[in-house]
Amino acid sequence: MRNSNSSLKLGVWRRFQWLILVLGVAAIMLSVASLSKIYPPSSFIDADDPSQVNRIIMMNFAKGAILLDGDEMSKTIGSVVRKMEDEMNAMRELSGGGDGDEDDDAAVKRERVRYIAFLADVLGLMEPIKRRIEVAPQFAPHKNSIKTNTTNEEGGGARIMDDHHHVAAAAALNQPQSPDEMADFFLIEEIKKYIRVKPNRLGKQNFMGANGTFNSMGHACFSMKQELEEYMDYDVGDLCKDDWKQGQRMMVHGCDPLPRRRCLSRAPQLYSKPFPLHRSLWNLPDDRNVRWSQYRCKNFTCLASNQTHKGFFKCADCFNLTHHEMPRWMEPTTPPDPTTNFTSDFLIPDVLNIKPGEIRIGLDFSVGTGTFAARMREFNVTVVSATINLGAPFSEMIALRGLLPLYLTVNQRLPFFDNTLDIIHTTRFLDGWIDFLLLDFILYDWDRVLRPGGLLWVDSFFCLRKDLDDYLDAFKMLRYRKHKWVVVPKLDNKDRGEEVFFSALLEKPPRPF
Repeated sequence: MRNSNSSLKLGVWRRFQWLILVLGVAAIMLSVASLSKIYPPSSFIDADDPSQVNRIIMMNFAKGAILLDGDEMSKTIGSVVRKMEDEMNAMRELSGGGDGDEDDDAAVKRERVRYIAFLADVLGLMEPIKRRIEVAPQFAPHKNSIKTNTTNEEGGGARIMDDHHHVAAAAALNQPQSPDEMADFFLIEEIKKYIRVKPNRLGKQNFMGANGTFNSMGHACFSMKQELEEYMDYDVGDLCKDDWKQGQRMMVHGCDPLPRRRCLSRAPQLYSKPFPLHRSLWNLPDDRNVRWSQYRCKNFTCLASNQTHKGFFKCADCFNLTHHEMPRWMEPTTPPDPTTNFTSDFLIPDVLNIKPGEIRIGLDFSVGTGTFAARMREFNVTVVSATINLGAPFSEMIALRGLLPLYLTVNQRLPFFDNTLDIIHTTRFLDGWIDFLLLDFILYDWDRVLRPGGLLWVDSFFCLRKDLDDYLDAFKMLRYRKHKWVVVPKLDNKDRGEEVFFSALLEKPPRPF
């Protein structure tokens, strides 16, 4: 009987080896499929070599026929699952045991139970993968639309246009598939009511051609479930909590836009009338018109002072309207300050003279108190100032100066239609901290809203000298006309000469085709 138990142990071990082999093959197949989605074959092919281009075309067909075939992958995974279930049933049938040595029988039984539990755990992991692959075909593109060949006649080469719809489909499969399922992800009833589709009354389409209203919310909100539920936990019609800072923190981390709320926003206790326009542009506002509870400084005098630890650092002197802000973009520094670069390289009158009478509306995407918009207003140019309240009431300050603030993070697409703005200005925002890919998305979005002939004014962009060429390539990719372009050393830190400032005035070309 001892030999019988040994044979049983050997059988268990062989089945275990067979399982490892099957799981290894499945893991390799899934890994190849995943890598093929992230790293397309065109990434490793020289597009200037016609033979390699032909080879990548054949690989694309193979990819469309094999790797992205949800039916084949589903069948393979289903076969693995069925074999694992058969293996579990076979192990259970052997549970009758025998008349041999009790110690050996107990050991075999423990091994059998452990093996069955292992199979059950792996099977539980395989089932969700099988379900996702079965759903994938409805998201996958048509095989004929996976790749598109286009020939660049000027360069004489060919380039491969990748369709990344299958990547988006993989991400979509990890998310709830309907607004109702998305709503059920949260526990707070207000979030559920906000997310669910609001059908039109009478069952008719509205004037926009939609059958209902779909409220938007940043995708990262789902990874901030606890914070969002706390933010949306209020009594309808009552005062909102003083939690704007929590909301801004969620926006900065990707929960942008935030959901709407049905509570009354808090206001300063003793709000006074703002100054008239001729006084408001260059005078500090009344302290009573700001809620100071979330800031280190409790009045504008503190913000405008020279003291440190004011709660922000990006523009430490921008609340000093008379000495620091008033000369900006209007007076050159003569002689140039050898240690700082607080003033702009270009002056507003010089920029406007490049396109006389054509600059009327624009956007300032910067960290500041609206001084650029205030100066442009004196030249009859309307500028919207995009900013957030990083350590100080920048939005309130801009509004109290009689200017228009736009509460917007870097995560969002600009809320303007294509080819509508005459100028975009940015300073103290695009710096060497920004990821190259993110910079690409931002610049192309700015290009979208700039009209042909519009101006992009990059003001004092600073980065490490070693990274300068990489950042400059991002701006050169736009193929804008250069009106002004200057690089100067940044000498206001301990690593003198290691950082540089870059400023440019670029014009968007016409694109009639």
